[in-house]
Parts: sequence; structure tokens; C-alpha cells
Amino acid sequence: MTNTVLHKADTRGHANHGWLNSFHTFSFANYYNPERMHFGALRVLNDDTVAAGMGFGTHPHDNMEIISIPLEGDLEHKDNIGNATVIRNGDIQVMSAGTGVYHSEYNKNKDQLVKFLQIWMFPNQRNVAPRYDQITLNKADRKNQLQQIISPNPDDAGVWVHQDAWFHLADFEQGHTAEYSIKKAGNGVYVFVLKGDISVNDQLLSTRDGLGVWNTGQLSIQATSAAEFLLMEVPMNV
Repeated sequence: MTNTVLHKADTRGHANHGWLNSFHTFSFANYYNPERMHFGALRVLNDDTVAAGMGFGTHPHDNMEIISIPLEGDLEHKDNIGNATVIRNGDIQVMSAGTGVYHSEYNKNKDQLVKFLQIWMFPNQRNVAPRYDQITLNKADRKNQLQQIISPNPDDAGVWVHQDAWFHLADFEQGHTAEYSIKKAGNGVYVFVLKGDISVNDQLLSTRDGLGVWNTGQLSIQATSAAEFLLMEVPMNV
């Protein structure tokens, strides 16, 4: 029996701090919903817009895999383990907080917004050494296909994480279809639509909708309009 949970875009938590406009798929900060704490190992999925020249001051994390996917603009990252970088659309950033890390994230530009997805995952190992990595992807590799951006394997495509998780980005033309096979038994998949309309196992999704599916071995995906989406396979037991 296939199990699903549907999160429509307009049901997400929302916080507008002026400098930060954030939509929360799962409980975060002042948004608390006991039915939306996490999806398996996926703990946070925040859809953030940061005003020009503003950002998150230095703050701590520990024992979490933190992934940033920039959608627009330039996001400047600094941390206490020696990294000072800028990530842009097309880049993927991952940070294993492990035993503890401090970092800041700022909109580098004074004249444009930064939009990015901030994603947290529970790790499969606690108290690892803190680690930072980022890569620049070829966006052409997701045209009408699933481009792997995260895996558990440092030698595989994308960046790696301390978790049996696989993330893919896709940019489908209208009418394009794909099948996705679960890579590890017991994992589930959360699909988040960046723009456009798709159907996943005949469930229709629109921009910023999310769908979690578990107890299944395969997903059928069809773009009912031109569409971009993020597919996250994660362990359901954490």
C-alpha cells in the first residue's frame, strides 16, 4: 500500500521578518505543527527570500546535514572552519555540522534579492567532524532528466552527505515523463515543485507544492506544464 502526504504551497508556515521572507514546509522557529515535524530524515525545508544586503548573522549548528540550493542571486557564506564562499543559482552547498559549527549567510548584493532553499537532514552518524563542500552543476544535465545532486557516496555525482539520501533536480518540458526507482529499501521520497505543474503517481502538484511518498518502490512523474522540481529520497526511520 502506497502512503502519501500532500503539502499544498499555501498550507506552509510563513514568517516575514522584513529582511527575510520564509515559508516552512515543516515546523521551524515560531511555526509549530505537530503533524508536520519532518518527513523521515528530512527535518527542514525552508523557502527563503533575503532582502538586499541582509542575512543571517553568525549562529551555531550541530549534528545536522545542512543543504543550500540557491535559486536567485548571490549568497555569501562564512564559517568558523575556514570557508568564505559565494553560492549562486546552479551551485549546491552542503555542510555537515557534526560536533558543532558557526556560520553566517548574507545577500552579497545591495540591489537584488537572494532566493534559496535551506534544507536540514538528520545525519546517520552523530558528532562527525564538521565539513563544508560546494559544487557548480551543469544545469543542462537536468533538462528532461533527473540530475543527481546529493548522495551518500563521495565518488558519486553531486555532493555527499552523512545519510542514505539521494537528491535530484529536474527541468522537464511539458509532457515529459520519467520513472524514479527507490535506491534503498525503507526510504521514502519527498518531491518539491519549484515551478510549473507535475503529477506524481497521478497526484497533481503545482508551484511550491510538496508530496511525500513511502512504502513504494517506484514513482511515475509527468510534467503537465514546463516544470522544475526537487526530488529527495531519504530514510523514513530516524
